[in-house]
Amino acid sequence: MKFISWNVNGLRACVQKGFEESFRTLDADFFCLQETKMQAGQLDLQFEGYNSYWNYADKKGYSGTAIYTKHEPLSVTYGIGIDEHDHEGRAITLEMPNFYLVTVYTPNSQDGLRRLDYRMQWEADFMAYLKKLDEKKPVIVCGDLNVAHEEIDLKNPKTNRKNAGFTDEEREKFTTLLNAGFTDTFRYLHPEQVTYSWWSYRFKAREKNAGWRIDYFLVSNRLRDMIEKADIHTEIFGSDHCPVELVVKSEERRILVKNK
Repeated sequence: MKFISWNVNGLRACVQKGFEESFRTLDADFFCLQETKMQAGQLDLQFEGYNSYWNYADKKGYSGTAIYTKHEPLSVTYGIGIDEHDHEGRAITLEMPNFYLVTVYTPNSQDGLRRLDYRMQWEADFMAYLKKLDEKKPVIVCGDLNVAHEEIDLKNPKTNRKNAGFTDEEREKFTTLLNAGFTDTFRYLHPEQVTYSWWSYRFKAREKNAGWRIDYFLVSNRLRDMIEKADIHTEIFGSDHCPVELVVKSEERRILVKNK
């Protein structure tokens, strides 16, 4: 079973840069999007064989998430159930028979770290949300988590120590999440591989591969043995991020796991 996650940095713009071809080429069971930057009715983009679910920000042209899926969910939840966090379209949860799939666009701490305090509150509340889900079924969570966890995850760690996405506070929150029972699938399979998923549009960063790995698939630890592949599609353009992939072992295209 194949999962894709992609921060498209504006879906309407990405559609003009080959999104539909990339979508069909990747041929995922679940295709999760972040930073769609659109409102309901602005783009009717459907694919045969897929249902889609959308969470829009109140603010126009900002944030937003979506999931395309070949598989009918038992239920769909928009947001994380806390009003303070649920006006920016940042999360969607699909309940499947044997797991939860969560896609998330984590708030950026922004220049000057002016939103770092809010980010810390989000991190605490989002982890609590995931842990509640994990008590019921294993969780697969994907998206732009807006943090490079370790020095291996960005080109220039020394000069970015106090910048959004690589502060000690953000990195510690990510460590805390992993310690709460989740696995970074890419790093689990590729402990020493240097591959990035985001590059600034400035300074020819992608051409120079001066990037960051800030897009992830995490899974509940009890799904570790089912991880078949974790990849980063640096060959795919259309956004300042590239798609990331997770493949889990399946039988008749269904995850078969034992709950706790």
